[in-house]
Amino acid sequence: MPQINDLAPDFKLVDQDGNPKSLKDFKKKWLVLYFYPKDDTPGCTVQACSLRDANDDLIALGANVVGISKDDQSSHTKFKAKHKLNFTLLSDPDATTINAYGAWGKKMFGNEGILRKTFIIDPDGKIRKIYGRATPLGHGEKVFSDLKELKKLT
Repeated sequence: MPQINDLAPDFKLVDQDGNPKSLKDFKKKWLVLYFYPKDDTPGCTVQACSLRDANDDLIALGANVVGISKDDQSSHTKFKAKHKLNFTLLSDPDATTINAYGAWGKKMFGNEGILRKTFIIDPDGKIRKIYGRATPLGHGEKVFSDLKELKKLT
């Protein structure tokens, strides 16, 4: 499982429009990479909308937001349109990237699944902040505040 100051694991996934994306596509910018369980469920929608609402401020800080779940391209397209999400969603159906980031594990009631984790990755590809079990409500504002602080340190 990656730790603070580790290089972020690379990935090659398809976005909601069918375009391939990898970590290098986001080099030279900050990246807010978040993992979430399922499109259009209550907690995931709250979290996505919080990041949507903070996205203009995050862009102003030089950051991209990218969400990853096991949902397919079609599900991501509908989720993005329904909630007017203004960032990229990537599909990881076999959970390779989800596992590489340690975002798969035991959830409530002992079930296994995708853990709600967020990583802030710097322009050099280093992990600078990890939210182990992100709280959906207000997540965008928290990420914005933390990114602002991280940028002061660089």
